[in-house]
Amino acid sequence: MGGAGSITMDGSMSNSFRGNDPWDDKDLELQADMDRFVQDGSVDDNVKSFLSPDDVDRRDAVGRCMDVSKGFTFTEVNSIKASASKVTSCHFSSDGKFLASGGHDKKAVLWYTDTLKLKSTLEEHSALITDVRFSPSMPLLATSSFDKTVRVWDANNPGYSLRIFKGHSASVMSLDFHPNKDDLICSCDGDGQIRYWSNDYGCCSRVFKGGTAQIRFQPRLGRFLAAAAENVVSILDVETQTCRYSLQGHTKPIHSVCWDPSGEFIASVSEDSVRVWTLGAGGEGECVHELSCNGNKFHSCVFHPTYTSLLTLELWNMTENKTMTLPAHEGLIDSLAVSTVTGLIASASHDTFVKIWK
Repeated sequence: MGGAGSITMDGSMSNSFRGNDPWDDKDLELQADMDRFVQDGSVDDNVKSFLSPDDVDRRDAVGRCMDVSKGFTFTEVNSIKASASKVTSCHFSSDGKFLASGGHDKKAVLWYTDTLKLKSTLEEHSALITDVRFSPSMPLLATSSFDKTVRVWDANNPGYSLRIFKGHSASVMSLDFHPNKDDLICSCDGDGQIRYWSNDYGCCSRVFKGGTAQIRFQPRLGRFLAAAAENVVSILDVETQTCRYSLQGHTKPIHSVCWDPSGEFIASVSEDSVRVWTLGAGGEGECVHELSCNGNKFHSCVFHPTYTSLLTLELWNMTENKTMTLPAHEGLIDSLAVSTVTGLIASASHDTFVKIWK
């Protein structure tokens, strides 16, 4: 896997980083209102993933085209300085026309994908933004934040938030829209609480436990919700909230999870390994591919939009178990997004840049 801010050519992208430098003053300020962490003076690993400093071993940000196998190429097609602070999340709209980003400056930004020109800036959160997600069926954008709220915006006219969901007692770490239930939004916080929100009624419909780092609905069917907490991914039944599968094998905390477009496979990423699982018979799931860290650390991944055997992490060809690394950012890549419509992949980094790849 590549070093800090590198992309490994294998079908998935990894946000890798090195070192554990002390937090800077801004990080500490953003954390000041986090009363749940004050009790023991510590911050758990999933929060550290947002506050961790950029890599010491910086690399030039270059856009190269690399042949991985059988004519596969991957190159940077656009880049923009998206913020004055670290960018921690990004996501494409369902039609691929817009890209949203968010991070430590407390703002979510909408960009036109084809030009990376600014469309709108959303400025209502009072602390850093942890996740941004577009609805798969409606022109809506949802954002989550350390300010313990989830906000929903009209992507076409985002002058102010349409909904403000309050109820989490800790920082909201991740959120997602259900793929075919337009009304359903899910979010999780640093204490492991998962909440279902009704966008139509503006209220919380269910509360249960299970996720601290990231949550993602299964694409298309939406039968399952993947929830990462510590070193386990729980696959929860959306209707009953019962745990159908427990994906165990990581030795370190899991930073992110992603489904392949078919919803048949799921990848999980910790700093030292990436695992791809299939949900077969039984309640544990089966790890069908594993990639171990080789001196660098992973943080995020996505399945390539057209080469399904490729994970954009280090560009890992799972079929041939080969990887290649592409220098991409000068800092940690905190988030990756893919558009199956355009075939584009976006990367958001602590170096304050957002880049588009194909």
